[in-house]
Amino acid sequence: MSAQPLKFPAQAWITTFAGTAINLCLGILYAWSIWSKALVNVDKAGQPMTGMNDGWHYLTNAEAATPFSICVIVFAILMIPGGKIQDKISPKFGATLGGLLLAAGCIISGLMHSYTGLVIGFGLFGGAGMGIGYAAPTPAALKWFGPEKRGLIAGLVVGGYGGAALYIGFLGQYLIDKFGITGSFIYLGIFFAIVVIIAGQMLKIPPAGYVPPTTSVAGPSKGSTAVNWEVAEVFSTWQFYALVFMFILTTQSGLLIISSAAGILAKAAKNIPFFLANAWLLVSFGGLVNACGRVGTGFYSDKIGRQNAYMLNCAVSALCLFSLPSIIASQNIFLLFLAVGIAYWQYGGGLSLMPSFTADFYGPKNLGFNYGLVFVGWGLGFFMARLGGTIKDITGSLDYAFYISGGLLIVGVILSKITNRPKYSDRAVKA
Repeated sequence: MSAQPLKFPAQAWITTFAGTAINLCLGILYAWSIWSKALVNVDKAGQPMTGMNDGWHYLTNAEAATPFSICVIVFAILMIPGGKIQDKISPKFGATLGGLLLAAGCIISGLMHSYTGLVIGFGLFGGAGMGIGYAAPTPAALKWFGPEKRGLIAGLVVGGYGGAALYIGFLGQYLIDKFGITGSFIYLGIFFAIVVIIAGQMLKIPPAGYVPPTTSVAGPSKGSTAVNWEVAEVFSTWQFYALVFMFILTTQSGLLIISSAAGILAKAAKNIPFFLANAWLLVSFGGLVNACGRVGTGFYSDKIGRQNAYMLNCAVSALCLFSLPSIIASQNIFLLFLAVGIAYWQYGGGLSLMPSFTADFYGPKNLGFNYGLVFVGWGLGFFMARLGGTIKDITGSLDYAFYISGGLLIVGVILSKITNRPKYSDRAVKA
C-alpha cells in the first residue's frame, strides 16, 4: 500500500516561496564579479574612469575582492542576531529590516562612486542586510515541516539566493552598460526594497503547539533528533564545531569561483569575441546551477542522508577544481561551464545541507539562532576569495588557488564521514 502524501497548511508553502523571493534579492552577492570586471584594471589601478563612470577609479583584483570579502564576513556575523530576531521577534521584521539595509547599501555604493563607498555600502550595509534578512526565511519555513522534507524545503528557500545571479548577472550588466556603475547600484537598491517589503509580510512561523505532518510513527526520522537543544548545550558538543568547519570547507571553493567567474570566462574565451563580450553568461549560468544545486542536493539528502550528499558533492567538485587550470588553458568552453557548474552545485548544495544538518542535530525550535552560529563557518570561508585575488595579482592566474581549494574539499569529505548526530543522553526531552 503506497504512502499517502503529506498535507501541509497553505501558510507553510506561502512562507517557503515568500522566502525564496526575498533571497532572490539578497543574492546580489553572487553577481559581484559583474561589478568586479567593470572595476578592475591592474595596469590602470588608481586612475580615474571616464564617460558614464566618471568619478570612479580602477581597482586591482585584491581591492575588488575586498568589498565582497567584507560583505561575506559581516553577513556571517549578523546571521547570529538575525537568527535571534527571527526566533524572538518575527521573521517578517527580520526580512524587512535586512532588505532595507541591503537596499540602502546598494544606493550608498552608487552615490559615493568610490572604493570607500563599495566597502561601506556593499561590504558593511549590504553584508548586514544579507545577514539579518537571510536569517529569517529558512528557519521560518523549516518550522512548518518535519525531517522528511527539511532538505527539500531548505533547498527551495535558499535556492532563491543562489538563483539571484541568474537574473542579476544579466540585469546588472545591462544597467552598467546603460547607466554606469552608479546607476546600476541605485536602481537595483530601489528594486530590492520594494520586493523584500512585500514578500517579508508573508513570512510567518507556526502557532504554538503545531506539529508538522510526518510519515514517521516511531519518533523522528533516522539522523534527526526529537530534542530542541538550547544554545549552551549546542556549544558543549564537538559536532557543532565540526559543522562550522564543514561549512568553511564547502563555502571557500564556491566563493572563490563566484568572485572570479566573469574573469575566468574572459580568460578562457579570450579568442572568442562573443563570450569575451558577454562574460556575465558564466555568472548567470552559475546562478542557475547554484539554485538547482540547493534544491537538488536538498532533495537527495532526504533520500541518501546529509553526510552522503555532502561527501558526494565535495568529492566531485574537488576533481573539477583540480582540472580547472588545464581547462582554462585549453580554452574549452564546454568543459569550463561543466567544471564551474559542478563547483556552483556543490557550493549551493552546502547551503541547503547545513541548515538541515543543524535542524537534524539540534531540533527546529531554536533553529534561527543555532543555525546563525553554524553559519559563521560560511563567513570564514571568505578567505579563499581574498587569497585568490592576491594569488592572481602575484602569479597572473588562479591556478594555485584552485589546487588549494580542491584539497580543502577533500578534507571536508573526511570530516563529514566521521561527524554523526550528537546524542541527547541522560537528559529530559524538551517540548
